[in-house]
Amino acid sequence: MEEELKCPVCGSLFREPIILPCSHNVCLPCARTIAVQTPDGEQHLPPPLLHSRGSALSSGAAAAPPLDQEAAAGPACSGAGGSAAGGLGGGAGGGSDHADKLSLYSETDSGYGSYTPSLKSPNGVRVLPMVPAPPGSSAAAARGAACSSLSSSSSSITCPQCHRSASLDHRGLRGFQRNRLLEAIVQRYQQGRGAAPGASAATAVAICQLCDRTPPEPAATLCEQCDVLYCAACQLKCHPSRGPFAKHRLVQPPPPPAPSEVASGSPGAVQGAPSGSGGCKSPGATGAGAAGGNTARKYPTCPEHEMENYSMYCLSCRTPVCYLCLEEGRHGKHEVKPLGAMWKQHKAQLSQALNGVSDKAKEAKEFLVQLKNILQQIQENGLDYEACLVAQCDALVDALTRQKAKLLTKVTKEREHKLKMVWDQINHCTLKLRQSTGLMEYCLEVIKENDPAGFLQISDALIKRVQVSQEQWVKGALEPKVSAEFELTLDSEPLLQAIHQLDFIQMKCRVPPVPLLQLEKCCTRNNSVTLAWRTPPFTHSPVDGYILELDDGDGGQFREVYVGKETLCTIDGLHFNSTYNARVKAFNSSGVGPYSKTVVLQTSDVAWFTFDPNSGHRDIILSNDNQTATCSSYDDRVVLGTAAFSKGAHYWELHVDRYDNHPDPAFGVARASVVKDMMLGKDDKAWAMYVDNNRSWFMHCNSHTNRTEGGVCKGATVGVLLDLNKHTLTFFINGQQQGPTAFSHVDGVFMPALSLNRNVQVTLHTGLEVPTNLGRPKLSGN
Repeated sequence: MEEELKCPVCGSLFREPIILPCSHNVCLPCARTIAVQTPDGEQHLPPPLLHSRGSALSSGAAAAPPLDQEAAAGPACSGAGGSAAGGLGGGAGGGSDHADKLSLYSETDSGYGSYTPSLKSPNGVRVLPMVPAPPGSSAAAARGAACSSLSSSSSSITCPQCHRSASLDHRGLRGFQRNRLLEAIVQRYQQGRGAAPGASAATAVAICQLCDRTPPEPAATLCEQCDVLYCAACQLKCHPSRGPFAKHRLVQPPPPPAPSEVASGSPGAVQGAPSGSGGCKSPGATGAGAAGGNTARKYPTCPEHEMENYSMYCLSCRTPVCYLCLEEGRHGKHEVKPLGAMWKQHKAQLSQALNGVSDKAKEAKEFLVQLKNILQQIQENGLDYEACLVAQCDALVDALTRQKAKLLTKVTKEREHKLKMVWDQINHCTLKLRQSTGLMEYCLEVIKENDPAGFLQISDALIKRVQVSQEQWVKGALEPKVSAEFELTLDSEPLLQAIHQLDFIQMKCRVPPVPLLQLEKCCTRNNSVTLAWRTPPFTHSPVDGYILELDDGDGGQFREVYVGKETLCTIDGLHFNSTYNARVKAFNSSGVGPYSKTVVLQTSDVAWFTFDPNSGHRDIILSNDNQTATCSSYDDRVVLGTAAFSKGAHYWELHVDRYDNHPDPAFGVARASVVKDMMLGKDDKAWAMYVDNNRSWFMHCNSHTNRTEGGVCKGATVGVLLDLNKHTLTFFINGQQQGPTAFSHVDGVFMPALSLNRNVQVTLHTGLEVPTNLGRPKLSGN
């Protein structure tokens, strides 16, 4: 709570807080420092007004009430600012018009103005510099000059929190209400904390807060409205008993706190101690407002009628008012209510609002606990991942070391093999060379001999030996069998790239979580169902797609009906009056996740359908939202319905709207591939009853059977009953069964069908219950 009790300007606990028009609070001493004159206001004023302002500042005469006896620039400015206000009000003639132009009222005249905070101020507000004291004047006169300077121009104050500016009227900061309630809360908080609400030390007596003497004179009076302690001299100089001060109530200063109370932390303060904001003094916290815990609490009074307490609450202005405000002021015609009743009402509203805040605070605490648990999990998981990373990198290093040893072994074996081959070739070649050299030397010695007979005895053998020796140096014998180069090339580039690309993947490669079915979006329409699902929040596993499975409507095995990335799917062509179970699962590269919960969907009990404009012959003309059909040709043309049946019993009717020249319309069912440019029933894809104005026939594969008396005319109704549970097809005219059961052993998928020409127009009626009270069948004619 302490942050709520600190001034946004000085950062200390509130001292004499006032309520700004934006509902924020600020210390009264701090408000004096941030109250500013309108920029560039002096240069727009005429010379007479500047002259009167200068004379008012120099003389210090109190000809009119000051801008702010309580707060314009400190309590010391209450006496010196009077002539300035008088100069603005009537001494300058037309000067008030110029002064009005300097105000910061907004376009709606709400008392607010826009203002960009200054970057030079730590709190985002402009601070009014202190006015230097004229030579030879006292500090009190200097403060009075500052107040006069502020009161003699259009002034404003900027909220340090929302940076909205509010203009000051002739009352200055006294026009803002004191927040006595906040002041009392601060005092209780300081008492509970054991700290003095005022300055850091206590004095034996209450002293004057405006004296420039050292030490200050003892206080003789306390103004309850200004909340300032005066000595006798300062009271005569700064708080004259005339003008607006005449209504102020002067009382004896309160007794100072006992030394024991000061030592134990009871509220007590040094009178006139400097405040924490620009050297301003705090008259409220150091004076009667905080003299001790046993001091009577002051309640706020009306700022326009200082001596009057609040008694009513104005609903239009949303502010407390006194009875004089209702009789004389601007609240006379406003709607008001008793102060006590509105107090209780607003307390109840605040309590109710606090309940919501309390719930949110509880949620915030639980959320903080969750965040702290996440912090701990992050710490633990971080350590685990570090250990895992070190282990993985060590494993990679070990594998690389083992592979390095294997590769070095291969290089060593290759080197030893080459060395052995070379040494073997060297030894072999050396032996051959020695043998050849010896033979050569021997042959040369034989050639030197002059004995022909002895030469011829051995020459043949020597020639053969030399030839054999020459043949031993065959081609390639003097070429190295191995190369000095190693034909081993290590391709490390892919491994280096893999090492450089080694990084953490964003998600753990796990199977996807269970999809969440969005039941509010799942629905059925006719014989189709629509299902919707989504991935759970905070999912870290990727999802490549989904698999939707549906059973057969009889509690049978599930089958896949959709595989893809969409999260919304509609399945058409299901059985009517059937209960289907559906489930979905997600998959990614790691596998398939678990199934979702099973959702149960019930298709419509009866079929609602129309004629299908896409499947009908081009001569068919549809109207009435595709429920009425006719034809533009004299030949029979076929049109199908939009529904397909493979299970259950279904009944629909066709009303004959127009019937001319005795045509033969045909009613029945057909496959989707039926021929559409001839009468229904002439091929093997349709089962029909064609009828004229006198009789009817059943027809399939161009076979006419069961002629039955009784036909149709304008206004007649033809009913078709397809019972796929019994595998039969039956026809009715005007509620009476026409002939026996038309067709038996009907099995498969069928669509409602109709063939007609331009002389007939019929309207389709669907969504009908299967009739149980139809008339008995008419006997067939053959």
